[in-house]
Amino acid sequence: MSYIPHTDVERQQMLSAIGVTTIEDLFDAVPSRYRFPRLNMPPAMSEMEAAQELQALADANEHAADYALFRGAGAYHHYIPAAVNHILLRGEFYTAYTPYQPEMSQGTLQAIFEYQSMLCALTGMDAANASHYDGATSLAEAVTVALEVSRRKRSKIILHPAIHPQYREVVRTYHQGSDLQFVGDTGKSPEKMTAADLIKLIDDQTAMVAVQYPNFFGSIEDFSALVEATHSAGALIVFVVNPMALALFQTPGQLGADIVVGEGQPLGIPLSYGGPYLGFFAVREEYVRKIAGRIVGETIDHDGRRAFVMTLRPREQDIRRDKATSNICTNQGLMALAACVYLSMMGKNGLRRAAEIAYHRAHYAAKQISKVKGYKALTTKPFFNEFVVKCPKPVETINQALIQRGIIGGYDLGKDYPRLKDHMLVAVTEMNSKIEIDTFVDVLKDIGGV
Repeated sequence: MSYIPHTDVERQQMLSAIGVTTIEDLFDAVPSRYRFPRLNMPPAMSEMEAAQELQALADANEHAADYALFRGAGAYHHYIPAAVNHILLRGEFYTAYTPYQPEMSQGTLQAIFEYQSMLCALTGMDAANASHYDGATSLAEAVTVALEVSRRKRSKIILHPAIHPQYREVVRTYHQGSDLQFVGDTGKSPEKMTAADLIKLIDDQTAMVAVQYPNFFGSIEDFSALVEATHSAGALIVFVVNPMALALFQTPGQLGADIVVGEGQPLGIPLSYGGPYLGFFAVREEYVRKIAGRIVGETIDHDGRRAFVMTLRPREQDIRRDKATSNICTNQGLMALAACVYLSMMGKNGLRRAAEIAYHRAHYAAKQISKVKGYKALTTKPFFNEFVVKCPKPVETINQALIQRGIIGGYDLGKDYPRLKDHMLVAVTEMNSKIEIDTFVDVLKDIGGV
């Protein structure tokens, strides 16, 4: 749409309508000495000089490309094809907001439809929205859906302690002030918790049981008995997943999940110092009318042409807010587009190949680290691309030494799990070469034990 400025006549008509003569009259309430204060500004620069200064400021920020990165814990350094960013920057797409007149934006709606379709294929679920702010808010919204399904007659939410600790914190914050009971801590060390431990917590007041697959420690567990016990109690089972792992392992849909949530950042979105990210949310068809967010459907127009429409979207989200199950009405739609482009470019085989590389290199790293005196990779359970390492020194001390050698070490688990003091969560992706892994191991040897 072209920008059409107001004419002088139109401006004067508006001023007259509110009872003033000039635009300056609008500022009478502001003392004149404050209207144009002297600003301590440096001399003006040319465009070239300004660009050079801004580049120098940007270069002061260290980023993933400057280091060998072995930290994940929910945000992962994956390769992003160049076409992803180029498509995002196209004028037709370059907005973070879902359009208010969606049917006028068929390209945007088709992109969302394709994203939802690919997400359903990846998770093994029937329907998906587009989308939530991040993985943590997606899990919080899953609690809302579970409560609605139980008609608010149940109040017990079971969260596996091996779910990302920040996700669990967000869930509690989201639902603070309610009469919900959040349980999951049985007294056992979280990395040793099993599905059998959670089964003991399920009763007739349970609305939802949530697990992570792979869990926060990178491990993969058999949840079949837990899924059966959850359904037998009339509750919903929610899987928090790493989407890259789904390229290799059984889908949550195949495992019996009712809701699948997670962080979509691995799907073509850079680390970006923590955001903006993408929370995905997929469900079985019977629960699709309970979920918040955008859902796009495919139909035909009056000329018989393929068309896309916003569908199954409750008006309460926007208007009757007191009756809404959720007031999430939009999200960073550009992030869903990034995931859509990434999945399209990688394809089923490309995504699996990236996951396989991460899997094998992580297992190689775990094996090599365990050979270093004082270090032990805790890999008794199957794992994907992350694993826990027991260290001979405080993780902070080790990471300070690593950063001096151009390596970003693993996540300090002692921050969230006191029992895991001196334990590091190491992540490996397809971006970590064998040379990087070997160098990481050599530096751990140099750092030494206690």
